[in-house]
Amino acid sequence: MKAFRILAVAVAALALMASAAGAGSLGRLGTSGAPELRLPVGGRNIAIAGSDLATVSGVEALFYNPAGVARDEAPTQLMFSNTQYIADMQVNYFGVAQNMGGIGYIGLSAKVLSIGDIVETTEQAPDGTGAIFSPTYSTLGLTWSKALTDRVNFGATFYYISEKILQETSAGAAFDFGFQYDTGVRGSRFGVSVKNIGPNMAYSGTDFEFITPIPGADPQATGRNVTTQSAEYELPTSLQLSLAVPVVVGPSPLNVYGTYSSNSFGNDEGRVGAEWTVRKMLSLRGGYTYDGTTDALFQYSYGVGVQFPFGSSRMHVDWASQPVHGGYFNDVQVLSVNMTF
Repeated sequence: MKAFRILAVAVAALALMASAAGAGSLGRLGTSGAPELRLPVGGRNIAIAGSDLATVSGVEALFYNPAGVARDEAPTQLMFSNTQYIADMQVNYFGVAQNMGGIGYIGLSAKVLSIGDIVETTEQAPDGTGAIFSPTYSTLGLTWSKALTDRVNFGATFYYISEKILQETSAGAAFDFGFQYDTGVRGSRFGVSVKNIGPNMAYSGTDFEFITPIPGADPQATGRNVTTQSAEYELPTSLQLSLAVPVVVGPSPLNVYGTYSSNSFGNDEGRVGAEWTVRKMLSLRGGYTYDGTTDALFQYSYGVGVQFPFGSSRMHVDWASQPVHGGYFNDVQVLSVNMTF
């Protein structure tokens, strides 16, 4: 009962924090900033549509639910993930988590969204100036995760956000919070995650500077240097509730996952996934996302994972694919490697 009370208070607190972002709708779609915060990483969870926030563990949990980092008892965990995203964009991710004893786990993560080369155009040169620029969006994360009881885990992540387009830059901060709860009912587990809570951000830089004439002054006089900045934009906050249920137990378990995501800048989503692991060696996975529309960019996902000893360590290699609805882009491909020491 103590564990349940802790979880109830935590869910209420996280829901209150997330409510500050307001309800999502199609009218708000595309009006938030820092899109890199939402981009998923890791072959396993992408294959099951990001539906496992209740049992995700180890370094993979740094992004999905920081509470899960403390579920893996390995002293040191590493992860690298590369995503070949739509329109030739790439997402690279690196994470490390370390057991600090009574303090819990401390994790570090870095994610970089590379847009690729873009031809610079201006009002005077709509066909291009001849210059090329490459926008970059990156986040650095610091995570703390700890088992509060034998059935409840808690975790929190602080993100530093950095974005650069030409000479314009934007920097900000965001927080993730998460809980995991072992219900004690046939191995099922419950997870809660609130993501991307933080202050508004805005762009500034030398490209916002220009010279303008002074009203009423001599037309031949030198103008004034004026500096502006972009309008502020909000972060894509979301509240996610997740349930994991083991359907088959034993040496080749089958687990089913479900997650409901309330998004502040888009339709709410329901995600389901299934994972069948054969003797802790080979995992087959599939997932589906539904947001109430028929034209979502991603709906289905699938993938495989292989686990094998690597000296005294363990290595997981996971691959996932997301077909793009409508066939406008090539399918998204994800490859990740996890190691525990």
